[in-house]
Amino acid sequence: MKTPWWFLHKTLLAFLLLPVSWVYYIASRVVYGWRRLFAYKSRRKIICVGGIFAGGVGKTPIVRVIANRLDAPVVMRGYKRTAHTGNIGDEAMMLMSDDISVHVGDRKSNIILLNRQKDDTPIVMDDGLQNPGIRKDISIIVFDESLGFGNGFLLPAGPLREPKSHVKNADAIIVIKKDKVRKNFKLPDDIPVFYAKNKNIMPYHKNKKLVAFAGIGYPKKFFNSLDNVVASRSFSDHYQYTKEDILNLKKIAKKKNADLVTTEKDWVRLPDDVRDDIKCVKLETVLDEKFFDWLKEKLNADN
Repeated sequence: MKTPWWFLHKTLLAFLLLPVSWVYYIASRVVYGWRRLFAYKSRRKIICVGGIFAGGVGKTPIVRVIANRLDAPVVMRGYKRTAHTGNIGDEAMMLMSDDISVHVGDRKSNIILLNRQKDDTPIVMDDGLQNPGIRKDISIIVFDESLGFGNGFLLPAGPLREPKSHVKNADAIIVIKKDKVRKNFKLPDDIPVFYAKNKNIMPYHKNKKLVAFAGIGYPKKFFNSLDNVVASRSFSDHYQYTKEDILNLKKIAKKKNADLVTTEKDWVRLPDDVRDDIKCVKLETVLDEKFFDWLKEKLNADN
């Protein structure tokens, strides 16, 4: 589904959905508390990288940087696994393209299997902050500076999985820097905050006209990061492209005398026979080196 338009604005509909949000939150906390009683403690350290903002914050590129630096395996659910993505999901495919060891499916089962190995390298958990079934040694929340807390409401009235006040439960916060900062985006003073910056690696010359398309949480973020976009098309998050979709996109590109371009996550969801015809914009994520100093100290604290 596409990200609801009211997630970033305090609209009448958002206010009408607030009672549903309260019911959803109370029910989720009851389940959370019960499952926490039976949480699994991993022998290897668990570094959980997640968010309280539902989708679109750029969490997976952060996971990629951390996993690469530590040479650590990644466990993840693998959202919307299909034949187009090798039945493991687009985010897993993106990580695997960097030769990262990715384990998709039930996180607890995969962590148990990894614990049977002699390796003591930490395990990076992609998402799962709201999953009480696994104890985390280090919890990291990722934010996009341009999205902040959105409209500040809980699902489904807003994009938050849990209240803003729960940010204080994290061990650290990583903020992805953007040109525009979301109004009223304020973080606690007593939690370490580190910054990351994304840079687009363009597959075309900077003057080339582009038709951009994306099926991610907030497609406009991608479109706005590009130059010379003469047309754009957005699809629902994790959308599985059909040959008819590609044919329509190619018609638009031909009419505009432009080339098609998309994100890494979208590219792996394209039908195999069209991937050579469409290029993707790769992200180069630079994370504050102070973060890794902090992470090393944190990992060694209990050793």
